[in-house]
Amino acid sequence: MTITPQNLLRHELIGMKTTIILSSDPTLVNLKGVIVDETKKMLILETPEGRKKIPKQVAHLGFTLPGGRRVNVDGKLLVGRPEERIKHRWRCW
Repeated sequence: MTITPQNLLRHELIGMKTTIILSSDPTLVNLKGVIVDETKKMLILETPEGRKKIPKQVAHLGFTLPGGRRVNVDGKLLVGRPEERIKHRWRCW
């Protein structure tokens, strides 16, 4: 299945390129990397400086989809176990 902006929240995030756009922790802003692991409340990014743990709750993330399109996501929508996130239904406006 192709990753689109409509199904990104229900898709596997490991392996995707991301950038932290906004965060309540200013040291995380503009951090770029590839997601290498995901837990209920954290994303682990592989960056040029090493692995960084990013709390989902405090970050707004910009994902680069395989086709090159950019999608911004509030990290609060990602909080939860990855295997349970695919079962959740979101309303699209």
